[in-house]
Amino acid sequence: MKKLLFAGIIFTAIFLRFWQLGSNPPSLTWDEVTWGYNAYSLGIDGRDEFGRFLPLDYLESFGDFKPPVYAYLAIIPVKLFGLNEFAVRFPSAFFGVLTVLATYFLVKTLFHLRGVHLATSEELKTENIALLSAFLLAISPWHIMLSRAAFEANVATFFIVLGVFLFLIAIRNNRWVLLISVISFVLSIYTFNTARVVAPVLILVLAFAFRKELLKQKKETLIVIILGLIFLLPVARFLTFPQASLRFKEVNIFSDTGVIGNANKQIENDNNAFWSKIIHNRRFVYGVSYLKHYFDNLNPGFLFIKGDGNPKFSTQTVGQMYLWELPFFVLGILYLIRKKEGYWWIVPMWLLVGIIPAGTARETPHALRIETTLPTFQILTAYGLYQILVGLKTYDSRLKNFMKGRLFVIFCLTSSILLLINFLYFFHGYLVHYPRIYSGEWQYGYRESIDFVKEKQNQYEKIEVTTALGRPYVYYLFYTKKDPHEFRKQAIVEREVFGFVNVRGFDKFRFMKKLEEEGGRNILYINTPSEVPKNARILRTFYLLNGNLSLVAYSL
Repeated sequence: MKKLLFAGIIFTAIFLRFWQLGSNPPSLTWDEVTWGYNAYSLGIDGRDEFGRFLPLDYLESFGDFKPPVYAYLAIIPVKLFGLNEFAVRFPSAFFGVLTVLATYFLVKTLFHLRGVHLATSEELKTENIALLSAFLLAISPWHIMLSRAAFEANVATFFIVLGVFLFLIAIRNNRWVLLISVISFVLSIYTFNTARVVAPVLILVLAFAFRKELLKQKKETLIVIILGLIFLLPVARFLTFPQASLRFKEVNIFSDTGVIGNANKQIENDNNAFWSKIIHNRRFVYGVSYLKHYFDNLNPGFLFIKGDGNPKFSTQTVGQMYLWELPFFVLGILYLIRKKEGYWWIVPMWLLVGIIPAGTARETPHALRIETTLPTFQILTAYGLYQILVGLKTYDSRLKNFMKGRLFVIFCLTSSILLLINFLYFFHGYLVHYPRIYSGEWQYGYRESIDFVKEKQNQYEKIEVTTALGRPYVYYLFYTKKDPHEFRKQAIVEREVFGFVNVRGFDKFRFMKKLEEEGGRNILYINTPSEVPKNARILRTFYLLNGNLSLVAYSL
């Protein structure tokens, strides 16, 4: 029976992550297109779009300098399925399913102490909590949405889950498994920026907690440490460069000089009193700001009601978790602390550590930046649900009235119905309403306009494209399957002093914020509706799925 349930959970995870993967979300974001084209380029000659050979430290990506693993993972899908939406998203969906699988084995290990022979009832208990955890992750709105787009955070989450699981296996005298665990953590660091904080902290905490076990394997532990440090050398070297902090400087709360100005104003209002300098010290103010942003990520409204304010990470009608899960999540925390079963402390520790990097961001709560906390939310919920089920079943058996044997069944039926309603509401909204309402958030219209441009480009000497929707050049590379060798020769690239990269054109394409609109020349223009001149000859219009105008093709 358990094998059948397990197979059903994995099948559910596969279906929810791969069904209509190429068409929903309705279009590729520029980050997704970048992953796809870089995978395409690496698969041809081992170089990224700008010509760096087998980059290990970063992909330049508009000056975002992303960790490169996702591009490497996308090479085979792009080779197999072609340069398209499905291929680009395949690694995220695939590793999303693997995360559900890994969660099952992780939970079984978390609640099974080394060297302890579990009785049949205890084995069944651990099995049930593991199945519940995997099931809740399989149907999680949070995990489904991040598995259905090319989010490198989703892949990093798998590597962290696998790393923790293998670490626990390693301390049971499976010595060399520790090396695979460390490799998995290292891979997460090469996959997503947030993991560069979360993975090392988790490793250090686990190493400290299990120091006695590790010291029993001094030789193996030392070798693993040395190899781990060697594997980290490329990224460690890159982290010393100014480019490594560009993204952080752009989004972190400590770059907000308004905080300093406000603190100085408060001190001045207090006539420069010494106590005011303490209270309004900028370090204290930044500390308070950090705590606020940190705990924003545990806001019940974010977790259970509306979800992330960014439609890429939430349908806006359902929380990152189902409302149905709220009481069991709270009870799971309480029961776990009270019972202290197995390596119970790893779950809350992992959750709290996973939020540390997100606390520095200006935009909070942020589902993507704290995805490395998954599946701790689901494990806590599953633990709470299991404890309630066991408690009800025990209480039910003691009843002597007409309710004997019925209370447990009523609870299970009621909970199942509520969960089903919650799930169907989310999934129906995601499949039917979400693409129409939020196609603009996914840069919808680029592919359709590029298909038109490909038909007409031989009729024009130049094609000017607006950058108003963001990063059009990479869409033209992607959908025209531009040969990387030719692109590198033709590309007009501007690198700003701060490290940001702008591609102004290649071949006959030019990308600019304000189109030049030279009269009398044979030029095709792709622009936003508000910027189309009155004397333009409209050739084609392109619409979002909600009917709003997105882009216009015209000539003068």
